[in-house]
Amino acid sequence: METPWEYRFAHRTQKMGSSIIRELLKLTEDPSIISFGGGLPAPEVFPLEKFSEACNFVLDNYGPTALQYGATDGYAPLREMITRHKARYSVSIKPENVMITSGSQQALDFIGRLFINRGDYIVVESPTYLGALQAWNAYGAQYITVPVDEDGMIVDELEKALRVGPKFIYILPNFQNPSGVTLSLERRQLIVEMADKYGVPIVEDDPYGQLRYEGEHLPSLAYLDSVYRGDVGTYTGNVIYLSTFSKVLAPGLRLAWVIAPEMVIKKLVQTKQAADLHTSTFTQMVAFEVGKGGFLDEHVKIIRAVYKERRDVMLETMEEIWPSDTSWTTPKGGMFLWGKVPEKIDTTQLLKKAIERKVAFVPGIAFNADGKGKNAMRLNFSYSTPETIREGITRLGYLLREEILK
Repeated sequence: METPWEYRFAHRTQKMGSSIIRELLKLTEDPSIISFGGGLPAPEVFPLEKFSEACNFVLDNYGPTALQYGATDGYAPLREMITRHKARYSVSIKPENVMITSGSQQALDFIGRLFINRGDYIVVESPTYLGALQAWNAYGAQYITVPVDEDGMIVDELEKALRVGPKFIYILPNFQNPSGVTLSLERRQLIVEMADKYGVPIVEDDPYGQLRYEGEHLPSLAYLDSVYRGDVGTYTGNVIYLSTFSKVLAPGLRLAWVIAPEMVIKKLVQTKQAADLHTSTFTQMVAFEVGKGGFLDEHVKIIRAVYKERRDVMLETMEEIWPSDTSWTTPKGGMFLWGKVPEKIDTTQLLKKAIERKVAFVPGIAFNADGKGKNAMRLNFSYSTPETIREGITRLGYLLREEILK
């Protein structure tokens, strides 16, 4: 007799759904399909030799410790390394302000568990990162969307959202996923001031900050908030900062970190203890051995050069092949750009035809909590080779020409 499982699931699962990106990743298993769908780093830039050396070194010198249970907040030398790195950008933190997580997605989930009650409002960009929406839907979040332009979140629209009394603002300031746009310095400062005025915390998600291909580095919201508050020698700010090793080392590590005031870190540690006790000790120790001694700084330069070339090829091919009534962003870094097509075209339906042409992307509606983006798409340029990018963007361009003429 079949058990009626659908009647046993918790109420919060009703808003859970599969990620279209995870589903699209299955397409990468078909070598005939050119996929711009996943947010995949280029495997060619993974430092395999360095990882091999580090794995052997850790096992030979710290084997029993590496294979043992570890501290919930993370491997101390790794947390200290992150602290030193952030100090270069003038954020005054201690290891006690850092917790290691099993990827940024786990950090987003923990933030949802810790802060979101069913029905709470969260301010998000439109579009925003699909993974955040997926993480917080399970906790019953509601969203107030603020549109973005080429300079990021439109601040004039933000104040109306803050008057509602949201739980926090979620923002990706650098080369945003999915749009590729970067929040300007002026808007960063205004958002910090407005968040303080209305007593609303900020969750700053920064996986791509080191992947800048042109222009000057912009200070983080966490730093600007510290300056605004006059924090000296301690981090008590209004910003929870997230980042990851996925984009600068390898996503298979599933290693990320949270920077927050100590009170928040203590609660996050308790949340993590209930979830998985701690992130893999061995993986953390390997990442520390790979990253120490300045290797990361040099390795990131290689990644930037590879991704910049691929971004440029994608932009040049779109300029050459795509119809004149399409448009796209020009990211100064990161891994994505955002394409727009005439409103009569629904990119969810367009994707089905694109797959028949052996090319894939992510429809824009997946990134919008407000149902917008039906005529938009996210394109990833980091994963495919320049030759593959040129071919895939050409296929999409000719498909768009046909659809526009209908």
